[in-house]
Amino acid sequence: MTRPGRLADQEARDAIRHDLDDTLFVEAAAGTGKTTALTDRIVEVLRRGLGTLEDIVAVTFTEKAAGEMKLRLRAAIEEARVAEEDGGARERLSRALGHLELAHIGTIHGFCADLLRERPIEAGVDPAFRVAADDEAGRLLDGAFEGWFEGALADPGPGVRRALRRHYRRNSGGPRAALRAAAGSLVDQRDFDAPWSRPEWDREAELDRALDLLGELAAFAPLASRPDDFLTRNLRHIERGVLEIERREKTRGRDYDYLEAWLRSFVGARWRGWFWRGFRSRDFGGGLAKADVVARRDEVRAEAEEILRTADADLAAHLRDELWPVTERYERAKRRDGCLDFVDLLLRARDLLRDSAEIRAHYRQRFTRFFVDEFQDTDPLQVEILLLLCGEDPEETRPERIVPASGKLFVVGDPKQSIYRFRRADVTLYEKTKRRLKDANARVLHLSTSFRSQPRLQAAVNGAFGARMKASEDGSQAAYVPLAPFRADAGSQPAVIALPVPKPYGRFGKVRGIEIEESLPAAVGEMVRWLVRESGWVVTERERPEDPVPVQARHICLLFRRFQKWGEDVTRPYVRALEARAVPHVLVGGRSYHDREEVLAVRNALTAIEWPDDRLAVYAALRGPLFSLGDRALFEFGVDVGPLHPLAGWEPDGEAGGNGRKEDGTALKPELRDVATVLGLLGDLHRHRNRRPIPETVRRLLSAARAHAGIAIWPTGEQALANVLRLVDRARAFERRGSPSFRAFLDRLNDEAERGQSMEAPIVEEGTEGVRMMTVHKAKGLEFPVVILADMACPAAHEPPSRHMDAPRRLWAQRLCGATPRDILDNAEVERRREMAEADRLAYVAATRARDLLVVPALGDGRDGLGGFSGEDGEWWLESLNPAVYPPRGARRRPSSAEGLGAPDFRDESVLDRPDGKGGQRPAPGDSVAPGLHTAAAGTDVVWWDPAALDLDADPRAGDRQRRLLEVEREEQPTLDVEAGRGAHREWQAARAARLKAGGRRTMSVTTARAIARRAAEAADAGDPPRSDPRVAWIDVPRPEAEGPDGAGRPGGERFGDLVHRILATVSLDADSGAVEGLAGTLGRALGSPESEIVAAAALAVRVLEHEVLDRARAALASGPGAVRREVPVFHAGETAGLDGQQDRDRGAGIVEGVADLAFREVTGSGPRWTVVDYKTDRRPAAARTEYEVQVACYVEAIERASGEPARGIVLAL
Repeated sequence: MTRPGRLADQEARDAIRHDLDDTLFVEAAAGTGKTTALTDRIVEVLRRGLGTLEDIVAVTFTEKAAGEMKLRLRAAIEEARVAEEDGGARERLSRALGHLELAHIGTIHGFCADLLRERPIEAGVDPAFRVAADDEAGRLLDGAFEGWFEGALADPGPGVRRALRRHYRRNSGGPRAALRAAAGSLVDQRDFDAPWSRPEWDREAELDRALDLLGELAAFAPLASRPDDFLTRNLRHIERGVLEIERREKTRGRDYDYLEAWLRSFVGARWRGWFWRGFRSRDFGGGLAKADVVARRDEVRAEAEEILRTADADLAAHLRDELWPVTERYERAKRRDGCLDFVDLLLRARDLLRDSAEIRAHYRQRFTRFFVDEFQDTDPLQVEILLLLCGEDPEETRPERIVPASGKLFVVGDPKQSIYRFRRADVTLYEKTKRRLKDANARVLHLSTSFRSQPRLQAAVNGAFGARMKASEDGSQAAYVPLAPFRADAGSQPAVIALPVPKPYGRFGKVRGIEIEESLPAAVGEMVRWLVRESGWVVTERERPEDPVPVQARHICLLFRRFQKWGEDVTRPYVRALEARAVPHVLVGGRSYHDREEVLAVRNALTAIEWPDDRLAVYAALRGPLFSLGDRALFEFGVDVGPLHPLAGWEPDGEAGGNGRKEDGTALKPELRDVATVLGLLGDLHRHRNRRPIPETVRRLLSAARAHAGIAIWPTGEQALANVLRLVDRARAFERRGSPSFRAFLDRLNDEAERGQSMEAPIVEEGTEGVRMMTVHKAKGLEFPVVILADMACPAAHEPPSRHMDAPRRLWAQRLCGATPRDILDNAEVERRREMAEADRLAYVAATRARDLLVVPALGDGRDGLGGFSGEDGEWWLESLNPAVYPPRGARRRPSSAEGLGAPDFRDESVLDRPDGKGGQRPAPGDSVAPGLHTAAAGTDVVWWDPAALDLDADPRAGDRQRRLLEVEREEQPTLDVEAGRGAHREWQAARAARLKAGGRRTMSVTTARAIARRAAEAADAGDPPRSDPRVAWIDVPRPEAEGPDGAGRPGGERFGDLVHRILATVSLDADSGAVEGLAGTLGRALGSPESEIVAAAALAVRVLEHEVLDRARAALASGPGAVRREVPVFHAGETAGLDGQQDRDRGAGIVEGVADLAFREVTGSGPRWTVVDYKTDRRPAAARTEYEVQVACYVEAIERASGEPARGIVLAL
């Protein structure tokens, strides 16, 4: 690839690196290397001696980003140190490497937690507080809500009473779940405590008027001349509803809570015909014109909806006030448990800095420079904290008046990627802060050269958003800065593909979102399959941009605006489309966790363990994928042996009374013994479930079912296995919080399943195979060679808007239980404009994730069926990309051939089915886009795909075997007689039994070097001659007199050894004692070590670093990368017998694995050689000398085999 000699924004990049005395506000477009620019500035500060890592704070907004920043900073410091010629600067950079672990590089929440731990008394928090993770905070909030809810049911206020009467959608959890969600929303925004506006209205009179209006419409129904007319049907429906209310009120009187709930579900139900206008006749009947009836119907609907909007606003204000005590209960629960949630960290840190001039001055002096990444993701609290720490005036605490000290603050962000309004990170705040800092002499710089996408893709993005993103006066939208090219163009392949929805029309000949949702997933799945298996296209990877590689599944990402739609999983049809084509995939952050087959299977088994009398749960566990027992075996067992009950006396090995026979003495058949074995297992797990740790019960279940191996070979095995293992992690975390009850854990899982709370286990790592599927919010900060945008019919904005924030008034308003507050309604136009602006930014973020290819779903006939884009349900989220996707109207039928770009041969139509509503097909409109290579309205190239070139009818692979068994071709009908059939069945049974037996025999064992060493030591203790390996040497490190020869004067134990090993694995090999002591303090506090252990561990680590063996390691480090490795996993395959002198025919061939503390490569006179070092911190390590030497011998063997070079081992007895 060619690169320009000078970047378009080189001047800004030079200023970032060299103008260290200026306050800089950098706006960096997608892929411009803003984190690299930030780390370059930090390195320059360190090189010049203008600061040290101890007094620098670098803040980003996710743990993952913070980890990546620290790694990049380490690499940048090392690179600068090697290249530096000035001795003083080199020394400063070397010192910085040794102190890297002391740097404050992390999230804003982590930084605030550090401040509070240093000043807990002044902050008013428990000195030993812990940060509650989301699930623990949710548990505390659940308890607070339950206590409040019980009281509210006993004496409900008007808001709760009305909320309980409302209708909720199916599978939503009903009013209790809605109130719980509302309470959670208020708790999350509890620092915005301004009350909501309450409308002045006469509720009963207005509801009476709404019912009278409907009665007026009902009176039209008997006058209709055509009962089959759709307008008549609508009026008849209204008439029946009004009559139902009248009949109810004759016996019960008028119940205004019920009437309000009924009106809301009746008038707001668009699917009940409120928009039907009937046939095209002019007369309605009774001397009325149809147009007059329709006009009056629409007027009544509008008036009734306005009444209901006012009712909702009144209800929302009542609910806000009645639910507020939940936040107070939640605060008390956190104080009782000694924990803080993430909002607390910000609130308490802000209050600490704002209210104490002494503390504020201390931290302003201590921290000399602040580097803030992803500034567009900050909320008002975070901005206030940063300004309080950077201010020049010691007395000023008002954020709008604070002026940062020159050069102290460096901010980098991209307002075009501000997509977290729901977390209060509004781009308006970003723009206001930028203006304030600019007025305070901060310089605003722009980075525009994007290293990510190829130029044609950048041009398409510029063409789509350049005219659409315009800076607004109120700051609700950012000005667009065009991306400048860096990479060379890959002209032999498309950069942008429009993927037409094959069948977008409904049965009445209109383009509908529901039809798109049904048709698009198959097209996306087939497009992915073609790219991976047939295209022959190549892409570039971020780590190796110079080396194109063939497209693989892991290079492709499907991006969604949302994962849930009315409680349903949006990704499921896309998952099925990929599974049908055997394309591996990974769902990142999906909320269908409890709907996954593997999770359901484990939950069913856990339910059977807790409730063995639940026959359905027991059957589900036996029949499900964990044990896969057939219906025949289960039926025969129930008839011939006994009930399918785990407590019927069966043992875990499948025997009853130890003989494996029925009560009459008859031996059980092998398949029935399998049933008995599983029942015995479930019974044993039930009896011990409250005596064992919860994760141990789950682990034993999975181990007995061999679930790890079985699930791993599923079509989505990697994700499925991660989901199952996450259940074990959840059990461990649940028990760690002091909840030992197995039933409580199961109740927690079932509650999460009802609410759809848990997310899929995150398994994505570099190299993990599979198409990524994630939301745009999850993908922010990532990049992929190929991006396919999905769920095109997702609305761009909510209607009405979902929230309103007024930070100066401390007001946050949002819908509660479906009721929209007056504060949102009064600001609806402003909020709607802001939501539409954020939709544009979401589409921008999605489009700029792609390196080489962007695939955008499209409609060949447009949304209106005539080539236009207007729709009844508002704008969709991807429509901002239309200028880069759709050709001008006059050119849509005249494409060029795309075969030169590697596309297959296309036909002439981009829509496969155009029903006319009468059972036939309508002709293609003149502005329908033909497949081929087009020039889009933005002037950039786009290839419109041909849906006919895609195999859209792939059969689902799940259940293939069952389908094949059920579908018997005519020519394969059996012609055998009954006896021959029985014989064939017996042969099949025998072959199946043989395969099961073979499958149950272990062919490969996995053992650890420690286990082999322990067996060797046991054999030596039993009288066998001790083994020795000439490749392994034993070195005693001299101990100080204070410790004594047996180490009695120093700490010991597993925690102490762990701390020493962590220090030696992390600290720089040339670190001084100060750096070691600082790192020991940090790691020791994380392990909960007392001060005496921390001091002893630091002293021991210093002695190790001063040893001549470590001198050799330091010399090896200078020879080049990869010559020194610490905490390196090693393994080798081969005969495990012989390494410990023991012969075990059941083990045979296997894998030996372990982790070597240190390995370094030296070049001697006889050639290269590896040295493996293992640290031993026992007080008397010589007592286990045989074991330790055998362990190191295993590491030596593994490294010799892996490297092909000789190796030697050293046991360093400390």
